[in-house]
Amino acid sequence: MNYALVFRPQVRDELDEAYNWYQNQQSGLGENFLDCIDDKLSSICLLPESYPVVYRDVRRAIVKRFPYAIYYRIVSSRIIVTAVFHSSKNPQGWQKRS
Repeated sequence: MNYALVFRPQVRDELDEAYNWYQNQQSGLGENFLDCIDDKLSSICLLPESYPVVYRDVRRAIVKRFPYAIYYRIVSSRIIVTAVFHSSKNPQGWQKRS
């Protein structure tokens, strides 16, 4: 089945913030971060049910190389990305999103 990716508005801000932080640490690191996010999103689209449910119907996919996780829901033929969250942040932040 082909899934359409849908992003909640906060996700763009989270990605921009993380990209800018990594890019300021080292030139090109922000691009590497986005590449890892893209790789994980591709994996999610291929096998969305292979990642564990961590809260209600929200699943979590851990990003390789960076301390981030992608939180998403499967709704019909859509994958709704609710958060791209740093592992050290309070998880209640993404749990309030639907």
